[in-house]
Amino acid sequence: MTTTSATADLPRARRRPARIPRLVNAELLKLRKRRGLVLVTLALTVLPILIAYIVLVTLHATEPAKYGPAGGLENFSGSLYLLAQLGIIAAILIGATAGAADIGSGVFRELVVTGRSRLALFAARLPAAFGLALAAAWVGYALTALASSLLAGSLEAPGAALLVEGAGWLALVVALALVLALGLSSALGSRGITIAIVLGLELAVMPALMQIRALGSLRELLPIVATDSLAPSALFDGEVVVPTSVSVAVLVVAAWTLLPLVAGAWRTCKRDA
Repeated sequence: MTTTSATADLPRARRRPARIPRLVNAELLKLRKRRGLVLVTLALTVLPILIAYIVLVTLHATEPAKYGPAGGLENFSGSLYLLAQLGIIAAILIGATAGAADIGSGVFRELVVTGRSRLALFAARLPAAFGLALAAAWVGYALTALASSLLAGSLEAPGAALLVEGAGWLALVVALALVLALGLSSALGSRGITIAIVLGLELAVMPALMQIRALGSLRELLPIVATDSLAPSALFDGEVVVPTSVSVAVLVVAAWTLLPLVAGAWRTCKRDA
């Protein structure tokens, strides 16, 4: 090989697109370096579970006749519902940060100039953000499952099948909130606005719409209705606010997953660098 040919090969080697796994690792590193975000995520998903079971154990130890064991199926159900709500908030924070961080810090232009695919840059954000959000949620879930089983006493403890179903349902709830925040923040280019919009939708607007009976079957289009209908029946006993079939719930979840991602990917590809 001559010097001329070797020199000519160098620019082509430098222009090779970065592999998706490397981009994912880079995105995950960006999120992990935001220590405030990581600490808030852990505070939302782990700390409340620890406090809840410490209180339950203390109450049972001081007044066992009045307060039952800290574990059991009923306490597991309540803890999982609490963890799901807090996991949604954590997922929104992570998703909004992952979607708009490069734009807010001015790094997006530098990444585009290097020749990296815009679509690949967007695609790398999803597994990185989901990995962080799910890891935090499952740490809290592991504490919940362990405490509800070991501290059940005379109460019925959740079985292995129910624990697996609960973990899957928690992942679904977290993922749905994450993709909504990530897609919207990528489209808007603003972390703060996205957090405000998605938090308002998840915590206020959708629960309010779910209670309006005049909307009838239109309420089945809400993601909160779909996730509630897909929850393990042994976890949340009681009347379902909006009955819906599993097939409709799956379609609604798929639509609310794809639409934000498509919007975010399209805006990322069309955004001026």
